[in-house]
Amino acid sequence: MKETIDALELLTSQHDEVEELIGEIEDSDDPSEKGEMFKELADKLAAHATVEEKLFYPAVMAKDTEELLVESTEEHLSVKRIIADMIELDPQDAHFDAKLTVLKEQIRHHARQEEEGELFPKVRKAFSEQELAALGNECMAMFEAILEQGDPRLNIPRETREAARLSHS
Repeated sequence: MKETIDALELLTSQHDEVEELIGEIEDSDDPSEKGEMFKELADKLAAHATVEEKLFYPAVMAKDTEELLVESTEEHLSVKRIIADMIELDPQDAHFDAKLTVLKEQIRHHARQEEEGELFPKVRKAFSEQELAALGNECMAMFEAILEQGDPRLNIPRETREAARLSHS
């Protein structure tokens, strides 16, 4: 087993996990099961976004990534607003499924096209394997710490006013 995980592989695996979870929520007819799976999804998305905004994006900020990173924080803001709305909804509400569909489309665009399609190849070129491994370990540690604190989704409603500010590391 690998001791370290490449930051790009880690984030991509988290994208995969989120898409799978959304599919499971879509397939469920049990409102309480849907509600529990949504809490897990929202917690993972909250932790993932925090790791990207506070650690990954600042670490990969460069002239050729800055525009993509600023756009990414705006996409995170849009996703957070949908999650904040969904936290207030009963899974049986028709708007819950509608918002889940919009959430899925936005995440797919952000994760697959923007990050995996445009940002990650630039980062892969700019960073050594060792640098990506070190960054991956930092990202993983932060992600796990956020989840261990419990219910990170509850922070999301406070993060919906404006996009995260990026600083050069």
